[in-house]
Amino acid sequence: MTVNDAAAAYTLPPIAHSFDLSEDERMIRDMVREFALAEIEPIAAEIDEEHRFPVETWKRIVELGLPGIPFPERYGGAGGGTLAYAIAVEELSRVCGSTGLTFAAHVSLGTYPIYKWGSDALREEHVPKLVAGEYMGAYGLTEPNAGSDSGATQTSAVLDGDEWVLNGRKCFITNANHAGTFIVTAVTDKSLGPKGISAFVVTRETPGFSLEAGEHKLGMRGSDWASLVFEDARIPAENLLGPKGEGFRTFMKTLEGGRISIGALGLGIAQGAFDCARRYAAEREAFGKKLADQQAVAFKLANMALEIEAARHLVYHSARLKDAGEAFGTAAAMGKLHASEVAMRVTYDAIQIHGGFGYSREYPVERMWRDAKLCTIGEGTSEIQRLIIARDVLRGTGGA
Repeated sequence: MTVNDAAAAYTLPPIAHSFDLSEDERMIRDMVREFALAEIEPIAAEIDEEHRFPVETWKRIVELGLPGIPFPERYGGAGGGTLAYAIAVEELSRVCGSTGLTFAAHVSLGTYPIYKWGSDALREEHVPKLVAGEYMGAYGLTEPNAGSDSGATQTSAVLDGDEWVLNGRKCFITNANHAGTFIVTAVTDKSLGPKGISAFVVTRETPGFSLEAGEHKLGMRGSDWASLVFEDARIPAENLLGPKGEGFRTFMKTLEGGRISIGALGLGIAQGAFDCARRYAAEREAFGKKLADQQAVAFKLANMALEIEAARHLVYHSARLKDAGEAFGTAAAMGKLHASEVAMRVTYDAIQIHGGFGYSREYPVERMWRDAKLCTIGEGTSEIQRLIIARDVLRGTGGA
């Protein structure tokens, strides 16, 4: 598929204008869309096939200033806000889920926690460099025995003079092989349970810290990941991120914001798959007429459009709440849950519309289907999102 062919499929339906984007948000959307079509879409299949992290793409993302979208100008950012950032994630993900994930993890997980909870010294040392893309950021939460049950963290941190000594391991850490800073959770007081977990900033050159290659993945194959290993790794005492024992609260708040970006990631994948299915249905003939004129296919496309539109409303709403300084946790969980599951349904139906071609790698919909699955796991599984929403609803604070 050529860039011009793809561009024809990227015309948003008129209803999208009801989101009342600002002029800056529209400019960011259009700029990222043009970049994605011209430079990311042509290599998306290749980096997936070869499990290759596209260094050249990341350099261009940095040159365009995308990592700075949600951060203040003081740190080299654009001050564009969460919604503009979510739109950028969405547009990247429409052509390549791996690229959308790489970008989202760097901003939401690798940079934002230092900006939000770091000391003045940590902020000044790392945030401008992360925004400028001097190095990538990564976030170490998941462990072999602590996934959704993140309160069961086993990595430990013991204060020894003016240094913390870390021991343990983290797994499935996005951007790890290319990161210069890692935000890591570790137990500082085992007797306190989750209240005994703290967060730390670990730099790549830390003695006693190493990486192990990540496992082969179902999807998001162009996004890097690895395991983090700490063997008496020593970091300065001042690398504590936030107060001691506040690590659990810190990463819960981090994941709240991260869910907006994962919602945008799922939304972008769904939109990309819909675009492919709509175009294919308009071109392909069966039983003497276009697929799009077959009621079974037309109804599939109608359902896909409906669910994508609803997902966009939820994701954008959660981003706007965050930008307004209002509580957004439940809205983010709703947006992430719905968008990720919509991505699974839309990519599934996109393959079905393509028939045998959808099952082959000749078309991108099978890749989009594989990529979509991570959206139902990362930043909290669908089950965790339902738990969050249920707790809010049962407290009487959820909904209208």
